[in-house]
Amino acid sequence: MRRGLSLLLVTAGALGVAACAGPVGPPEVTFFASGKSVAAKPTQYCDVKVENCQADSKAAAVLRVPKGQEVTISVDPRIGQTPWQVVFRYRQPDNGRIDGRSEVFAPNKQLAYTLKLPEATSQLETIEVHQFGAAISANTEGGVSFGTRGTWVVSVDDRG
Repeated sequence: MRRGLSLLLVTAGALGVAACAGPVGPPEVTFFASGKSVAAKPTQYCDVKVENCQADSKAAAVLRVPKGQEVTISVDPRIGQTPWQVVFRYRQPDNGRIDGRSEVFAPNKQLAYTLKLPEATSQLETIEVHQFGAAISANTEGGVSFGTRGTWVVSVDDRG
């Protein structure tokens, strides 16, 4: 009887340590629009120095987003503890395509962002979340560029 109790306590302790070890695998980003949501895995994910990278072209998600609809984006806390940004493309009624970006969110400041297009007649096409890493390089304008550690992509289904 005592041996069975010891085995149970050892097993419970091992499970407790595993639970405290934190999430396994790369973080996900959840996108919400029109009462639906989709969780996206990274299409690219690197170590913090943006050196050892893995790509998964099948990780891009698809979400139905009607014209003018806003999208709420929720990032895993592991993304939110680093600088991150939302990059998107939409088209206007005259078929002109426009690329846009949110501000860069500072580490540990926010885990969600609501993307609102400027006009109700605009149609969102793609959304990406970029997590920045520790790789820094000078750019041609005399500024500094941060390497993108992770990218989460959603293609928009705009069928009416």
